[in-house]
Amino acid sequence: MFERFTSDARAVVRGAVEHSERVGSQAVDAEHLLLALLDREASRASFALASLGLDDRKESVTAALATARRRAGLSQAEADALAGLGIDVSDIVSRIEEVHGVGAMSGDRKDKGWWSGRRTFSRDAKEVLERCLRIALAHRERRIGDEHILLALSARPGVPAEVLADHGVTYEALSRVLYGGSEGEAKAG
Repeated sequence: MFERFTSDARAVVRGAVEHSERVGSQAVDAEHLLLALLDREASRASFALASLGLDDRKESVTAALATARRRAGLSQAEADALAGLGIDVSDIVSRIEEVHGVGAMSGDRKDKGWWSGRRTFSRDAKEVLERCLRIALAHRERRIGDEHILLALSARPGVPAEVLADHGVTYEALSRVLYGGSEGEAKAG
């Protein structure tokens, strides 16, 4: 499937690996794909994000992803559901971080020298990459671009989609910006 990726989409995957390495994560997660997309410039995904006003709020998105990572990857909706059961996730995170240090629940390894070889991709990241292929095919496009990765992230339930939606970037809004009214004909790029 990787042979179908455009140079922009390949750059996103490489950027996600770099984000994963930077924080010492054991695997590349969907959040790393979103962070790599936020780094991109002059691509279809960056155009779509700028069109939806995300250019000025990248730091806010990054902070929201970091907050979710501190909650062991729980989305705000999941934390709210647990609160409905009387479980205060922020209190649990605070207690654990008091004993084990900030970011203890993130799953990131502090001994960054442990890894040799290629990073693996988490189940979530693999599902995003599989979904971006289906999105490209649905639009009758032979190549998978970074915009397809962005669409896949926004379409899949989880932290990236929730953070994007909180910042006004939904699958529907992205589809309008990228494809407008005509199926298969892209406005952006």
